[in-house]
Amino acid sequence: QVQLVESGGGAVQAGGSLRLSCAASGITFKTLTIGWHRQAPGKQRELVAEINTGGSTNYADSVKGRFTISRDNAKNTVYLQMDSLKPEDTAVYYCTAVSERTWLDYWGQGTQVTVSS
Repeated sequence: QVQLVESGGGAVQAGGSLRLSCAASGITFKTLTIGWHRQAPGKQRELVAEINTGGSTNYADSVKGRFTISRDNAKNTVYLQMDSLKPEDTAVYYCTAVSERTWLDYWGQGTQVTVSS
């Protein structure tokens, strides 16, 4: 069974940092484009960052220069380093992936990030 398990969420003050991790199992990790979506109350779900099998990255304009996505294929894990956090970053963050073999997509359970002013 495919699982994406997030960790690293929590509460921080504005200007602080968090690092989210997502460990994948039950699937060949190197075939995944993998990253993060987030959803805040009253707002649409949005793509935050993603990294494909070749290491190419995409970021939402709102997080460029502050967030960094990376992957460790040996550990089947993707990371999201979040620096200079703002209250507007408060949301549930979901690890998401798409297989380049099957084009099926997968979602983690979500982890709460809360940034206070």
